[in-house]
This record gives sequence, C-alpha cells and structure tokens, in this order.
Amino acid sequence: MEKGRLEAFSDGVIAIIITIMVLELKVPHGADFDTLKPLLPVFLSYVLSFIYVGIYWNNHHHLFQATERVNGAILWSNLHLLFWLSLIPFVTGWVGENHFEALPTALYGVVLFCSSLAYMLLQYTIVREHGRDSKIAGALGKDWKGKISSLGYLSAVGLAFVNEWLADAIYVLVAVMWFIPDRRLEPVASEVKGA
Repeated sequence: MEKGRLEAFSDGVIAIIITIMVLELKVPHGADFDTLKPLLPVFLSYVLSFIYVGIYWNNHHHLFQATERVNGAILWSNLHLLFWLSLIPFVTGWVGENHFEALPTALYGVVLFCSSLAYMLLQYTIVREHGRDSKIAGALGKDWKGKISSLGYLSAVGLAFVNEWLADAIYVLVAVMWFIPDRRLEPVASEVKGA
C-alpha cells in the first residue's frame, strides 16, 4: 500500500471527528447573550478538543511526510490511533454537558492518554520498519515531549477526582506545550520528498 492512501484515509477520519464534535454545538433558542451562557462549557470543551485533534493531525502529517514506506503493522498501528481519536467527540460532549465534572474530566484524560500511547506505538512501528539507524529514528529520538504529555494526561486523570480544574489546567498546558513547533521531522520529510 502506498503511504498516500493511509494519509488520505487518516485525513478523512480526522475531518469526520471534527465534524462530529462541531455538531454537538446545539443552536440556542433565543437571540441574546444569556442564551449562550449555558453553552460555554460545551464550547470550551470543543475548543480544547479541536486543538488536540489539530495537534494530532499536524504531527501525523509530519510523521508520514518523513516516512518512506508503510507495512501492515503500520496500518494497524495507525488504525489504533484513529480509534482513540474517534472517541474524542464522545468525551468532549460528556465533559461539556456535565460542566467539567470529575468522572467526565477523568475519562477525557484516559482518551488523551490512550491516544498518546497509540501515537507512540505508531512511531515505534514506523521506526521498526525503517530501522533504528534510519533518519526517521534519529529525528524522533527519545520523544521526551510525547512522554511528558502521556505523564501529564495520566496525572490529570487522578487529579480529576481531587480537583477537576487542576486536571483541566494540565490538559490545557499539554496542548500549549505542543504549540511550540516540533521541527524534528521536517528535515527528514524534505529528504524523503526529494528522493
């Protein structure tokens, strides 16, 4: 299979995930600002989740631009990632509808944690296919940012039962951390394109 088909399929699934999330934003009955207030938690959870899905889409794009070939294990690892990402609309809606209560906030973190593990597994599977001495393996390195993110999600899951706002703050901080450009894969992607 060509990697372009995997990328196109993944792009389509991610676009559907975003579409499902936005459909959860119900139009209020009324034309003043007071009718919007009850929607604020739903909107905030949508914004955070949209950012997370965008981060995964961006990183997925760069990862596969630097990937030379795919095999069956990579296809399955990619589907595993898409499975966890496809649960984001559900937990987003639950968190928003329940105003960031403890259990929905914790489950939101579980989905983010599992998504991060799935992304690390995808990276590992790609490195295994290309070899530990490959350029993509060198570019990915130890992926400290990914590991710190996973630990952040895991700690937020536990914190959600102590103080859900602290858990939400961790989710926001991890998202902000990913706004710092990760340029590890860009040089490798340029070489793959040129080949």
